[in-house]
Amino acid sequence: MNLPFKPRHALAAAMIAGVFALPAHAQYVGPSEAAGTPTVAAILEKPVDDQNVRLTGHLLRKIGDEKYIFSDGTGEIVVEIDDDDFPPQAIDAKTKVELLGEVDTGKRRPPEIEVDTVRVR
Repeated sequence: MNLPFKPRHALAAAMIAGVFALPAHAQYVGPSEAAGTPTVAAILEKPVDDQNVRLTGHLLRKIGDEKYIFSDGTGEIVVEIDDDDFPPQAIDAKTKVELLGEVDTGKRRPPEIEVDTVRVR
């Protein structure tokens, strides 16, 4: 038995197969809490090089080129923030900020935070 071939049937079948072959790329975009988010005091006590951190507090003062003193209320730590990583808003010692970055340890200096993102809270 010879069935007539219709190009539109082939096209429809290919489209359906293509839809099912694509992987789903959904991401969670709601709020989250990082379990065990460290404090400045905990970082200073037991620094872990390259540990990702999220800290909330205040930039107290600038101490050098792209270097600042940050406090979350548990202690003070040096943070390095590239000028182009600052948000467009002005930030002073009274502005609450969230810093996302990683711990940078050194043999001859206390640990610092290399900041990737600064958010005004």
